[in-house]
Amino acid sequence: MMNRPFDRRDFLKLAGVGGAVLASGLGPWGRAQAAAGEDFLFVQMTDTHWGFEGPPNPEAKNTLRKAVAAVNSLERQPDFIIFTGDLTHAAADEKEGLRRMTEFKAIVSELKVKDVRFIPGENDTGLDNGEMYQHVFGNGHYSFDHKGIHFVALDNVSDPNGLIGEKQLEWLHADLARLDKTAPVVVFAHRPLFDLYPPWDWATKDGAKAIDILNPYENTTVFFGHIHQEHHRITGHIAHHAAESLIYPFPSPGSQPKRTPVAWDAAHPFKGLSYTTITEHAGAAKPTRHPLA
Repeated sequence: MMNRPFDRRDFLKLAGVGGAVLASGLGPWGRAQAAAGEDFLFVQMTDTHWGFEGPPNPEAKNTLRKAVAAVNSLERQPDFIIFTGDLTHAAADEKEGLRRMTEFKAIVSELKVKDVRFIPGENDTGLDNGEMYQHVFGNGHYSFDHKGIHFVALDNVSDPNGLIGEKQLEWLHADLARLDKTAPVVVFAHRPLFDLYPPWDWATKDGAKAIDILNPYENTTVFFGHIHQEHHRITGHIAHHAAESLIYPFPSPGSQPKRTPVAWDAAHPFKGLSYTTITEHAGAAKPTRHPLA
């Protein structure tokens, strides 16, 4: 595992509403797709925590709606949108949990793009190991193909021990086995698959096993949430990118004794909540950040 400066292959910048990401920017295989006329746009949104109230976000009841409006206003609408977990804030009982999930689903139904996908976060699964989540949103792990790219959604939160689990890892291995080792693969997860900062639960206990399964595939990118901040890491040849939250930021890993949200700045509301669009044209990448204001 190592950090290194990003070059053009890794320029994907994710934040806030998530990154709006052109597939043509996802490394050399993405450029090959662009050359074939298959470039496309998708949006990652993460950690909306619907149902959260109080400090550090006095605008908690409006932030998700503002994000939906922001994505709807994009001049180029994405092919699909994925929410990478913590759709709702943890509830004390099943009735309240179901209410939050139902309200969340109604709000995101206002997105212009109707291909909207989800994976769970630990706030969505804590009451019943994901049973209610699956009832409302479907299976927590799955795969799909889009314009020559294989996408994999992992559930690394439903297991109460913080595991992906052997059964799902076996599924991942079988799902990828039919692909050529040069095939482009994009993985979505809630928690980071590597050990970012385990004392704050910023890790997946068996994430290394998933990375071992992914390693033979030469063109793999992982997008995750959970840490409420932009973060980039390279493990071997796999690039991992985290998006900012849609509710409040967290401080840098290990920068303080406890993991507590960054205080709301009334002078700069929605600071740390934003989205980034990335375009690539004629070999030049252009990332643009859009604050959620």
